Amino acid sequence: MYAIGLMSGTSLDGIDVAYCKIEGFGYNSKVELLDFITYPITDSVKEKIKRACLSKDFSVRELCSLNFEFGKELSKAVAYIKIKNNLKDEDIDFVASHGQTIYHLPNPEKDEVKSTLQIGEPSVIAYDHKVKVISNFRVMDMAASGEGAPLVPYSEKILYAKKDKVVALHNIGGISNLTYIDNDKVVAFDSGVGNMMIDEAMRRFYGKEYDYQGEIAASGKLSKTLFEELKKHPFLAKKPPKSTGREEFGSQYVSYLLDKYQDVKPEDIIHTFTYFTAYCIYQGYYDFFEKIPDEIIIAGGGAYNLTLLKMIKTLLKDSVIKTQEDIGYSSEAKEAIAFVVLGNETLNLSPSNVKSVTGARDEVILGNITENPFRRNYEMGK
Repeated sequence: MYAIGLMSGTSLDGIDVAYCKIEGFGYNSKVELLDFITYPITDSVKEKIKRACLSKDFSVRELCSLNFEFGKELSKAVAYIKIKNNLKDEDIDFVASHGQTIYHLPNPEKDEVKSTLQIGEPSVIAYDHKVKVISNFRVMDMAASGEGAPLVPYSEKILYAKKDKVVALHNIGGISNLTYIDNDKVVAFDSGVGNMMIDEAMRRFYGKEYDYQGEIAASGKLSKTLFEELKKHPFLAKKPPKSTGREEFGSQYVSYLLDKYQDVKPEDIIHTFTYFTAYCIYQGYYDFFEKIPDEIIIAGGGAYNLTLLKMIKTLLKDSVIKTQEDIGYSSEAKEAIAFVVLGNETLNLSPSNVKSVTGARDEVILGNITENPFRRNYEMGK
């Protein structure tokens, strides 16, 4: 089958769009990446998402509208890659869309319940492109008492596992997450912040969306006092399974730190935030595993931050550090491809959560299927 995977993460740096060919399912899955783009999110939509994630003043009415508005953004991303590859509606068998997480609540308080909310109405995509859409992947795992995250480890287990070698996959998006694979044993969790704090500080100090190749970080030095405070963040001490997001490492946390450390130079802030990201990655392995991975494969936008990669290699000197490009894949496309794999499992009625990762009680089939609304007409030859 031919499919399109859509992923929009916490960093809001665009919609990742992977056009793939996929055969089989489960351990028999074979996936080929045919094309990949990152489609920009409209600035006004991006600002609304940030407000929805963090502002108490964002209304239910606004959220209702934003769900469909972001659905249209996802639909535009699908349209773009179809035009780029000269594809017709009938050339695509399905679209697998992660959507955009607005709030993730794995640890509810008081009268709350464990829950998660992703927006990006799949019906908009289904209607615009006359295609079946699989979406809302996290909710069934949470219904089964899991954390609903991370979900990518299932695809990593079936695509990357090696005999007699411990392999880890580490994705550095807005948040950083790891998947540890030791034969059939799979452990995965969010290790902490990824690019989110670096990107936020870059916007405030330099008016740029990210630190290109880690150049600003390379020009600065470590603020020991700031780093000591960062190391005390309670998320790092929490035992897996665990997941986090903008709620803990977003703009509000960065604002608190920048107000407190006004005497620290901007380049030193960027350097220290970058080192903290590397430290979170290091700590995720050394604090929670007896055996350090033989090989760690880095993916996500952070794989292009050369200063961050250098820091990771220094801290994790007992492991061979590679990027997806080093093994012939794409660091940027990895998560979008993963949702193609997950969507394919859904269509094959195959469970695709990893209980040891999310803490779910059962292996369950993930995702909601929104059918091609014109499918009946096609089947009747109209």
